[in-house]
Amino acid sequence: MDPVDVRVGLCGWTVSQASYVRRFPVVEVQNTFYDPPTDAVLTRWRTQVPADFEFTMKAWQIVTHESSSPTYRRLKQPLPESAHGQVGGFRTTPEVLAGWERTLECARILKATAVLFQCPSSFRPTKENVQRLRDFVSQVERPAGRLLWEPRGKWPTSLLKELCAELDLVHVVDPMQTETVTPEQTYYRLHDTTGWRHVHTDDELRRLRDLVDGRPKPYVMFNNIPRTGDAERFLALLSGDGR
Repeated sequence: MDPVDVRVGLCGWTVSQASYVRRFPVVEVQNTFYDPPTDAVLTRWRTQVPADFEFTMKAWQIVTHESSSPTYRRLKQPLPESAHGQVGGFRTTPEVLAGWERTLECARILKATAVLFQCPSSFRPTKENVQRLRDFVSQVERPAGRLLWEPRGKWPTSLLKELCAELDLVHVVDPMQTETVTPEQTYYRLHDTTGWRHVHTDDELRRLRDLVDGRPKPYVMFNNIPRTGDAERFLALLSGDGR
């Protein structure tokens, strides 16, 4: 397999930007989920990388996560009391729509090729949640790049296929746990197998290589703590240098 056919990167810079761009062709920006950086920071990131370097990014948590989520502790300015119960879950409230607009602005500055909706496990396949997702995605402005969706928890495969086809979403999974329903647009996020500090075994990386073989321009993004080493070992395996 030609390694250039597989887009391998990390969820978050992890190493310095200058070092990162020499080693990987794509990064998934995490900061946009917790508290979007300023335009100046985003512009600097975009202008300090090669023209063909690729950004993907997570949508702001205001779109996907309820106000009770512990992830809101990382907001520089706490949610106002009036926003409690009004954010997350793909609501079409003014707060969520403003959060989505900021997400789109970040994507435009970064020239992001994909925006990820990462949902908490509490976002279950209830009738209300499915309708909210449908209403939101069908009504809001879409980014220039693809829309990715990573549902956590158990969703029926038939429903996942239906929603991804209807809403033009790329189904994001950890391939060590389950398989995507959109293999023609593969975007893998590898979290862990035994915990966040899990180092992927050679057998796991070989299995991963076999999974992406033949797929059109698949993305493989590592999100475990030892992700830099795992991603570099996977790149070596793709190029034939690994075991």
